[in-house]
Amino acid sequence: MTVRIAMVAGETSGDLLASHLIRALRQHLPDAEFFGIGGPKMQAEGFEVRWPCELLAVHGYVDALKRYRELSGIRRELLAQIRRERPTAFIGVDAPDFNLWLEGKVRDAGMPSIHFVSPSIWAWRGGRIKRIARSVSHMLCLFPFEPEIYERAGVPVSYVGHPLADVFPLHPDRDGTRERFGIPLEHRVVAMLPGSRQSEVRNLADTYIATARRLLERDPGLGFLVPLATRETREIFEEALHRNEATELPIRMLFGHAVDAMTAADVVLVASGTASLEAALLKRPMVITYRIGKWQYRLMKRMAYLPWVGLPNILCNEGIVPELLQDDAEPEKLAEAIEGWLQDAPRRAAAEARFMELHLTLKQDTARRAAEAILPYLGATER
Repeated sequence: MTVRIAMVAGETSGDLLASHLIRALRQHLPDAEFFGIGGPKMQAEGFEVRWPCELLAVHGYVDALKRYRELSGIRRELLAQIRRERPTAFIGVDAPDFNLWLEGKVRDAGMPSIHFVSPSIWAWRGGRIKRIARSVSHMLCLFPFEPEIYERAGVPVSYVGHPLADVFPLHPDRDGTRERFGIPLEHRVVAMLPGSRQSEVRNLADTYIATARRLLERDPGLGFLVPLATRETREIFEEALHRNEATELPIRMLFGHAVDAMTAADVVLVASGTASLEAALLKRPMVITYRIGKWQYRLMKRMAYLPWVGLPNILCNEGIVPELLQDDAEPEKLAEAIEGWLQDAPRRAAAEARFMELHLTLKQDTARRAAEAILPYLGATER
């Protein structure tokens, strides 16, 4: 019988992760069929897209509530199709709020359900482990400290490493990147990443500009790179430059190229999230910051278990990089934290060495290891 796998991937990152997994599974099962919710990268690997993955992209609690009926309807219809077509297995890639319910129903119907990318139960909402144990046949974890949590709860689990660690070079080409940007090697550069969403850029643009001003008072030779993900976020940052009468500052906006900007920089100022992990894999010293709504921040802080929010600190289990959040995310403090890195070469070298250790730990050939963990549920073995 042909192996058929139902999958759901949420947003662009899930589409990329799932496409790599499909390719790795096809090395063992070249005739396997895949269908469900996915994106263009999955489709390029032969995935049958019944709904596009961007439908699952929700931004915050308010957006999720507004779209609850729409998303619930899609989920129920996909479940009906899975029950009718009886695929060999279901794989949910990230998107836990959407996938865990579906995975539980699929498992109840007698089909294995695998979840790829553990929810952040180690950071907040740890009570979800009980729901996960009921819903998931196997959990695939990106971080090395996660399997122990699932083992204690009796959930079959595999550590597969982080896909970014496979993609990013162990030794980034800083000199070559600067040459492409036309930046002299001796110049000092700060990369400023305010986030990929419009709300993030609105919250941080004025603060980033004021931080640049304060840094230039201390070191007039500094330059700044600001990668922006979309035309809309670029317009928001440009409006902030005009509003703050800061168009004369040596701030160079880039359309995308966030990885290149971080590679070229001496220090990175970054909104917390995946970009902070990227900065660590690029061996860049950084300062992590963000601002969100006051009520949302209070709720998340009350539910959090760890003293840090940035992945580099969490993964290293120590406060390697400064985190200036919410009310502490103010220009003078941010400038002092960035200058602290610029002025302390031994500290920079120590952070870079620690980030190399982290990179080697996370570099596991993620897609291959994930496929090997899934194959037994498909009635297949490694070739």
